[in-house]
Amino acid sequence: MLAEKNPNYHYITEQEYLDGEKLSETKHEYIDGQVYGMAGSSKNHNRITLNIAFALRLGAKGSLCDVYSSDIKVRVKNRKAYYYPDVVVGCDESDDADHYSLEKPCLIVEVLSPSTERKDATEKLLAYQNLASLQSYLLVDQSKCHISLIYPHKKGQWEIEYYTDLDDVITLSCPKMELLLSDVYEAISFELPKD
Repeated sequence: MLAEKNPNYHYITEQEYLDGEKLSETKHEYIDGQVYGMAGSSKNHNRITLNIAFALRLGAKGSLCDVYSSDIKVRVKNRKAYYYPDVVVGCDESDDADHYSLEKPCLIVEVLSPSTERKDATEKLLAYQNLASLQSYLLVDQSKCHISLIYPHKKGQWEIEYYTDLDDVITLSCPKMELLLSDVYEAISFELPKD
């Protein structure tokens, strides 16, 4: 679901957004002429993002794949959108439109926050499903051991698998590797429910 448009907003072209983003101290996502500022993240969110990026970097060693964390945008052309995933992997050497974004990622990871969970699981999922290169989309919970792996199964159909145990292993096709939940959640202390 795309964010509701504000009738008082000023339309920003993609080029204006890209030029402004290079100068901005705050990251912004862009959706069809509207710009949305991004909030900071929790320690758990940051640790999980780094754990995943580190594991993927090791798994991609010796391949053509590059692993980026937090600061590289994903462009979804037909949605006129730019998003900042927590981790993104690209293995296509022809994906060189610019130095700040990917258009042909094969893996996208979002670490869920209370403020972004709905957007990550709906709007971004629908947008990312338009990327022919995408082989896997991971939604990673930071408050408990829970990862959703969403991937294309048949033309136009997507499957979802859930991983909820620290002994679970996710087999990825891009990069070709196994991602251990124990590595994803290393040094993570889940918050206890409040009474």
